[in-house]
Amino acid sequence: MQRKMGTRWILGCFCAMWCVCVEAQDENRIPAKGLAVLSKGDAFQPYEFTRHAVGEKDILLEILYVGLCHTDIHAVREDFGKSHYPMVPGHEIVGQVIEIGKEVTKFQMGDYVGVGCMVNACRECSSCRDHQEQFCRKGTIYTYNSVDVYHHHEITQGGYATNLVVSEAFALKIPKNADLKRVAPLLCAGITTYSPIRFSQVQKGDRVGVAGFGGVGHMAVQYAAKLGAEVIVFDITEEKRADALRLGAKRYVNVLEEKNLAELDDSFDFLLSTVSANYDPMMYVRMLKRGGEMAIVGLPSHTEINIVSLVTQANRKIYGSLIGGIQETQEMLDFSIANGIYPEVEMIPATPESLEQAYQNILAGKVKFRYVMDMKTMKQ
Repeated sequence: MQRKMGTRWILGCFCAMWCVCVEAQDENRIPAKGLAVLSKGDAFQPYEFTRHAVGEKDILLEILYVGLCHTDIHAVREDFGKSHYPMVPGHEIVGQVIEIGKEVTKFQMGDYVGVGCMVNACRECSSCRDHQEQFCRKGTIYTYNSVDVYHHHEITQGGYATNLVVSEAFALKIPKNADLKRVAPLLCAGITTYSPIRFSQVQKGDRVGVAGFGGVGHMAVQYAAKLGAEVIVFDITEEKRADALRLGAKRYVNVLEEKNLAELDDSFDFLLSTVSANYDPMMYVRMLKRGGEMAIVGLPSHTEINIVSLVTQANRKIYGSLIGGIQETQEMLDFSIANGIYPEVEMIPATPESLEQAYQNILAGKVKFRYVMDMKTMKQ
């Protein structure tokens, strides 16, 4: 009987201590305001919520700018699986440090900081040890719409908001000389294209094709051109031709004019597909030299590869690529800013109306490259 009572007393003390800790954390939660969709199909509206408390190795950012990514729209619409609502999207975040945990060593007050698609991972598995946190074997914690197992399983909320609490390990240093208004899309569109270009070891003299010249594709052109490659862009409209040539492409091919395609078979060292509409990937596979590589980063809703065609186009390599780890993202950021490589952006105010219109323009293909929302314009 005494043994049972002792066990109950210990458990009771433990539960009481746990409740005190949780209550203390709740008291220290960070109030935030953002733009959210409350359920599938809803329009954006102002939304007040809280972030988890600033931990010993965390930083609190005032968000200055956030990029709009097509992936945000997929998440809001549940195009690729069940989403969590209410949802504050946004994973291309530029902010300034306004509070630091007592064990933070990487940042100081006032530093400019970037946060991309991830905010945590186990940091212990083989992928994390290899600086590939996006493939964490225990599950990557994404910047929004993700169950944060490291913070009481709360749902992460993104950058369409006034602030963000994040571990210093998942925050990126932004040089003070950076063009802050144009940095945000580097944290997704930039690393999404930089990573496969580096993985395939694109170098001076290589012939590189970029399929799709939009918010992602126009970054690939700049990186490949800077490395000294001969870049050829593929798209379905004449409206982008001048911009492609201005940003470093040697040639622009309208794929709707089939006469332009035949001569290009067996001629590319590397091809990057950023296409988000349904298309035939084998058209580009045929353009690879034997031993050439094709990376796919675009996310069409329904595209198939004909296995027979794949076999007949033997000795060509196709792979998918998913953003990049924190170390590589910092490398990309430093390389981009040092070489003046930025996305082409259109600034919009942080209002539900402007955000809804921007989403419609993205879906209709009316945005030239990338939208960036100025979070300082959001009503407090």
